[in-house]
Amino acid sequence: MAKPLISNPFPMYCLNRAQILGNVTRDPEVRQIASGQMVCTLGIATNRSWKDQSGNKQEAVEFHSVVLWARLAEISGQYLKKGNKVYVEGRLQTRSWENESGTKQYRTEIVAENIIMLSPKSGMGSREEAEFSGGIRPPNAPSPAPVAEPMMAGSEKISVEDLPF
Repeated sequence: MAKPLISNPFPMYCLNRAQILGNVTRDPEVRQIASGQMVCTLGIATNRSWKDQSGNKQEAVEFHSVVLWARLAEISGQYLKKGNKVYVEGRLQTRSWENESGTKQYRTEIVAENIIMLSPKSGMGSREEAEFSGGIRPPNAPSPAPVAEPMMAGSEKISVEDLPF
């Protein structure tokens, strides 16, 4: 049997990655499932603009469903709000179910594995404080003063030091 001229460098590998940067479209919905694990669902809108063949500016918006699990769900529920800018990295997953009339429904979601909050926390005014809330702080910038954060019912308070980013 003849050997192929070009071999596949990735014979058994697949990649399922999604990376989006957009705005939260609604306040996150956090709930606890029967096993006790926390899950958070939220919507994110991404925008793009371009010029068509006649030179007119065109714009389009895509809406994405995002699911976060465990500690990431708790953190998102506590810190994200409608309108916040956020970077989400994860994998695509399609679920299916039957609705009340027996019709099969499908939803493709991003199952988040990492997020970066890019909007400043409410009540923070300076540029250094805004950058710190996104996980980046200039080396000589003073540490921001602690801000009281809302607590979720039935859970311990999450401090900035607990955030994984």
